[in-house]
Amino acid sequence: MTEDLAASRTTKVLLSFAIVYLVWGSTYVVTKIGVARLPPFSFAAVRFLIGGALLWFVARLLTRSRGLPLMPTVPKQEWRGLIVVGFFAVFISNGAAVWALQYIPSNLTALLNVTSSFWIPILGMFGARAQPISGRVAAGLITGFAGTVLVVWPGGETAAAALAWPTFIVLIGCFGWSLGTFYIRNSGTSLDLMAFTALQMLCGGVMLIVPALIAGELAQWSWDIDGLAALAYMTIVSSCITYSAYAWLSVNVTPAQLSTYAFVNPAIALLLGWWILEEGLGLLQIVGTVVILGGTLLINWPRRAPSAESRVSSAEPEAPPGA
Repeated sequence: MTEDLAASRTTKVLLSFAIVYLVWGSTYVVTKIGVARLPPFSFAAVRFLIGGALLWFVARLLTRSRGLPLMPTVPKQEWRGLIVVGFFAVFISNGAAVWALQYIPSNLTALLNVTSSFWIPILGMFGARAQPISGRVAAGLITGFAGTVLVVWPGGETAAAALAWPTFIVLIGCFGWSLGTFYIRNSGTSLDLMAFTALQMLCGGVMLIVPALIAGELAQWSWDIDGLAALAYMTIVSSCITYSAYAWLSVNVTPAQLSTYAFVNPAIALLLGWWILEEGLGLLQIVGTVVILGGTLLINWPRRAPSAESRVSSAEPEAPPGA
């Protein structure tokens, strides 16, 4: 019986990782297709409003199955946290990504999103749960920064290399996601991970309506089949199914294991961008990719067994900007 349970758990772990790797690795290509056919801010707003509502429904069903109240009361002070995290982790990060993907390749966007894992340790030096940066993490940060410089260097061969402004906007979005992570890590929440994520997505989705209205996107909306298919994929598969798998992994594997998506997803995005959208990378971008992944490995490579304090927070923001 024990062996059967262990085998079942191993299967769930492998399946959940496969979903997180493949789906979140594909979101950059899918979003690129979506914003090429639908207005970007409207695309993001609809995705997070519907995805947040669906994820909330799933969270409530799971809560009911555990014999807990179907509709939890959200304390007033926690709404501030939801709004702040929704602003940084959805409005800023994903808003920046969908806008920039109109101009730069999906593979470059995926690589730049790895910089989120560099900002988090730096911000983690401050706040109520401040932790110092070790020598190896510092080396990883310096290495990752060097790789980012190579990726965005103007001498690169990609068309995006000359578009410094969209590239900068993506980096701002990555910093926004890191700020959202930092905020909730230090403030905490009484909600479970899935319920918090759903409400965070809903808050961010409402905010994304504002730039959509300012840009006059309602008049630009179309019922393009490819665009709607991309929207459905991002809403149901990425925001609901994959985040459910991520939520399960967050309490069943170590933080070091969980963080591997930060460098596996960009590799998958690079392959899909080349295969589906025929995107290329110049020599500088290829070298920069290797350097970035090396820096990420230095930061996330397992050390000693994690303590309860270092385990993944029960309320991290929604996945990195492109997811």
